[in-house]
Amino acid sequence: MKDFADSISFLGQWGRFQQVVFFLLCVSLVPNGFGTFILVFLTDVPRHHCVVPGFNLTEDWNTTIIPIEVVNGKQEQSRCSRYRLDVVRNLSAQGFIPGRDVNLTELEQEGCVDGWSYSKDIFQSTLVSEFDLVCSDEWKQPFTATVYFIGVLFGSFFSGQLSDRFGRKPVLFATMAVQTFFSFIQFFSTSWTMFTILLFFNGLGQMSNFVAALVLGAEILTRNVRVLYSSLGSCLGFAIGYMILPLAAYFLRDWKSLMLASSLPGLLYLPLWTFIPESPRWLLSQGKVEEAEAIVRKAAKWNKVKVPNIIFQDYSVSLSALPVVGTPFYNTFLIFCSTTGYYGLSLNTAQLHANPYISCFISAAVEVPAYISSWLILHYLPRRPSIISSLLLGAMPLYLILLVPQSLPNLCIALEMFGKYAFTTTSP
Repeated sequence: MKDFADSISFLGQWGRFQQVVFFLLCVSLVPNGFGTFILVFLTDVPRHHCVVPGFNLTEDWNTTIIPIEVVNGKQEQSRCSRYRLDVVRNLSAQGFIPGRDVNLTELEQEGCVDGWSYSKDIFQSTLVSEFDLVCSDEWKQPFTATVYFIGVLFGSFFSGQLSDRFGRKPVLFATMAVQTFFSFIQFFSTSWTMFTILLFFNGLGQMSNFVAALVLGAEILTRNVRVLYSSLGSCLGFAIGYMILPLAAYFLRDWKSLMLASSLPGLLYLPLWTFIPESPRWLLSQGKVEEAEAIVRKAAKWNKVKVPNIIFQDYSVSLSALPVVGTPFYNTFLIFCSTTGYYGLSLNTAQLHANPYISCFISAAVEVPAYISSWLILHYLPRRPSIISSLLLGAMPLYLILLVPQSLPNLCIALEMFGKYAFTTTSP
């Protein structure tokens, strides 16, 4: 009994048909890399302090009305408090000078009742400055990413079931539409609550789109090209989108423009419907032999090869897209460890360097050699020791960072990027 790969072996592995499917599916994953880490810029926290309304204060009081605090060994203006404005106004009117006539440590403080002033040195606006996600509401800033990944979690649950029920191709394009639509609608968000609700559906579409594209390519392509696509091609498409993100963010400094930029490219993928076929494996599993044969005959025409009179006369179909290593628990634990390390380091990119655009690009560029290494490992090394070694290599530099003095920031960056490289290698 022939399996699917044997039944279509006459097509070859790398004809025009396989090339078109390979590259178009990789291109379809570029927005995923862009959209997955866009929160690095959208939720960045600019330097800020309390707004001080334009009262007639002396110059001495204007420069000292915001208390000075020590944060991480450095002195900076308080982000969430100011000296009571009515008290300061009276002292200023009486000619008292702060620090000489008045002991500032004894002055009563108040919160930022008039709002906050945000630095625009790096960003014109972010979600934090737009919706004041600071001080008592600062928990909303990290929770925004949590909502996104809850959507990703739900997407990973349902995308496989939907594609099994309705087909790989419809789910791929439907989830691309969801991703594009909700990214665009987020541009019009008028509150943090509205943005996060839409972000949940955006995350759901992002993951469902990635899984559908990964499975579709893995089922259409065969043998070495299948491994190349699953471990390298699809991941490089994601990495390219990730590298484009900091370049776009550098020129689009406000969060709404960046959000719009993440949604518009989705419209360019609509014509791909004509060129990307349904999975013949899935069609065969549904008993749609004629439709599966029609796709293969079209592929043979593109590849300019002769087609047998009957293609799927004697076959067996397996819908498993990727190889499984070890037991389900073992797999789950490994995926949890590698994913936690990967996303933890990726989302921390804004803290690597004084310039977040450089930090993000470095973090994205590290993924290219990591995916190439993963592909080579799949070809030439045993799986189990390779995965364990990669996880250990990812963990070791993170422990060493704790021993590095603050005077060597570049060494910390190098160690963190080595950890990112190792965790990324285990991801495919």
